[in-house]
Amino acid sequence: MAKGLGKGLNALFNNGEISKDEIVREIKLMELRPNPYQPRKNFRLEAIEELKQSIEEHGILQPIIARKSIKGYEIVAGERRYRAAKEAGLKTVPVVVRELNEQQM
Repeated sequence: MAKGLGKGLNALFNNGEISKDEIVREIKLMELRPNPYQPRKNFRLEAIEELKQSIEEHGILQPIIARKSIKGYEIVAGERRYRAAKEAGLKTVPVVVRELNEQQM
């Protein structure tokens, strides 16, 4: 098996887990903005539709990770959830806000 470079996103996001001192907030979708540094440029419409259906049935199971910005919040992790939530017509989504700098984005 090939070795990867660095620790990847897991090092930054605590393996996707929310720590005890982090608060999950309900934030309006209109306050969230996609990550300008998002490496993924294409989102499969079928995958977004499947996720939308899951959200409609079960809700959002893992909060979106975002950072505060001048114009609201920038998504750090969870842009597919964000897009699917918009498609599902949600007004708010669960978000964990973290203090991150440009390099961590």
